[in-house]
Amino acid sequence: MSSYVGVLVSDPWLQSQFTQVELRTLKSKFYSTKTRYGRVTVKHLPPVLAKLKDFNGKFDENEIKTILDESYPNRAKEVEFETFLRAFLSVQSRGSKGTSSFLKTSTTTFHHAINESEKASYVSHINSYLKEEPILKSYLPINPTTNALFDLVKDGVLLCKLINIAVPGTIDERAINTKKELNPWERTENLSLCLNSAKAIGCTVVNIGTQDIAEGTPHLVLGLIFQIIKIQLLADLNLKKTPQLVELVEENQDVEELMGLAPEKLLLKWMNFHLKKAGYEKQVTNFSSDVKDGEAYAYLLNALAPEHSTHVTLEIKDPSERAMKVLEQAEKLDCKRFLSPKDIVEGSANLNLAFVAQLFHHRNGLSDESSKVPVSVTEMVTEDEETSREERCFRHWMNSLGAVTYVDNVFEDVRNGWVLLDVLDKVSPGSVNWKHANKPPIKMPFKKVENCNQVIKIGKELHFSLVNVAGHDIVQGNKKLLLAFLWQLMRYTMLQILNNLRSRWQGRDITEADILNWANRKVKKTGRASQAVSFKDKSLSNGIFFLELLSAVEPRVVNWSLVSKGETEEQKNLNATYIISVARKLGCSIFLLPEDILEVNQKMMLILAASIMNWSLQQQSDTESTVSDDTDVSSVTEEISNLSTDDGSSDV
Repeated sequence: MSSYVGVLVSDPWLQSQFTQVELRTLKSKFYSTKTRYGRVTVKHLPPVLAKLKDFNGKFDENEIKTILDESYPNRAKEVEFETFLRAFLSVQSRGSKGTSSFLKTSTTTFHHAINESEKASYVSHINSYLKEEPILKSYLPINPTTNALFDLVKDGVLLCKLINIAVPGTIDERAINTKKELNPWERTENLSLCLNSAKAIGCTVVNIGTQDIAEGTPHLVLGLIFQIIKIQLLADLNLKKTPQLVELVEENQDVEELMGLAPEKLLLKWMNFHLKKAGYEKQVTNFSSDVKDGEAYAYLLNALAPEHSTHVTLEIKDPSERAMKVLEQAEKLDCKRFLSPKDIVEGSANLNLAFVAQLFHHRNGLSDESSKVPVSVTEMVTEDEETSREERCFRHWMNSLGAVTYVDNVFEDVRNGWVLLDVLDKVSPGSVNWKHANKPPIKMPFKKVENCNQVIKIGKELHFSLVNVAGHDIVQGNKKLLLAFLWQLMRYTMLQILNNLRSRWQGRDITEADILNWANRKVKKTGRASQAVSFKDKSLSNGIFFLELLSAVEPRVVNWSLVSKGETEEQKNLNATYIISVARKLGCSIFLLPEDILEVNQKMMLILAASIMNWSLQQQSDTESTVSDDTDVSSVTEEISNLSTDDGSSDV
């Protein structure tokens, strides 16, 4: 289940400079700006900061611009949330301490402590899983005692390969630029592909930009790598992949409750299940302090591998010696890679989680007899495939917004209304009345209904179709209703981004029909014949139209020698996987799967086209902002000003 953790920042020092109230306020301002423009750049900061009450009356936009120009001279550079916080501190320091060079340095330069044990473990994992990759063979194995890892990730190739190890098939490797010498454009393409694909598998990359990876920023690189490895290690921690986990259901529980657990919680439940059978009387609630003495590991290994069991480990009093003995036992199961005795004693949460996940993979100790898994459970986990895909899409999209609460299961985690209020506040800043919101943990059911009633109220204000829908429907976890609500929310967000880009030319609101017509005109202008009648046009299944659209907005992004005619199912699938990777490579943040294109999922087709349109208009907007006053900008805004529904309408 989800849990409230507050606004977290990767740099502890930076976190300590703000209260949670301040962080929440600044995060809301940052994401409202991102929602409005599609991304936040240095040029957006002065007007945003000038409106904050901290600086109101102290600095005007020009003064803030002058201050920021010293540390952030490239006004077109994309800004992530942590950079936004640092920019805030840079301006704040001028208001209270003058302009000393010491202060300027102290507020813009930070030291991030790197956990060498974690780095060594991640390097070991990479060396093990990518050692057969032809393009990386000359660089592997990586020496964990050096900074070679941070240099090797700069072109994005290693991270793309690692993502495909974690979730096979996420990236079409034909889309990766792999030649030995990459130009800046090709390198940025790889990094965009990497980060957008990481978001699509569930990584939180709110504070990481392509420039951070290109510069090999150690703490951000390690944070991203751990998330990717974690997703790989926890991939089987669900009833669909491992139905034998049904053994963990207790007498007073039902299977749905087990299905709603986050993978980490399910891993802890699995661990406690075996510890209880082995006679261990304590409850392990975390992967840090509860395992520091090594005692729980000793019991767990004795239960999982009785052929290697020994009571000598439990008789050892010194924690370090016991930890060493535990790892000697684990090594017999080939499970030592992530951990050293020091990591156990010091309670390294990341490495201990990885270690336990590895134990689960190698020896889960559950029944191998499929006949013991009830038919009702099998039917429950084999739910409607389209429903499962949509849940996955909306879950990763919600997490990509930088919400305070990480969502592991949409159908369970949104039922208290808090997560939905948080997401609504991101996409429609100011819409939520937080004074009337109930913060988790929420034990009283009527408090959950209050939250969900406010969710429905805001949805109606945003003109969502919510006839005969009330808050208790969300609390009860009505899947059909939840998916319909989230679809409208996702659609609203994309249309708002497009409208904000277009509002600079004072045009009317963009509609779905406008997106379809824009796409058709773009393709037609290149001299190609493909046209889409609607977003449920079955001809879209061969992928040609979207590849031609991608090529129309950026000619060099599609390698046509890799494109098939899409006549067979295999060819269509190849085109579909290539489309998704090319769009992400271009810079589109999308969460659909190849199956959505093959089946022409109407909703996902709209979002794909809208994402490409957003990227295209954003490039035109950036171009427009750099042209001189005596330059005719009509060519830049032509596609925007000509939007019309005259030549068609959307069936969505």
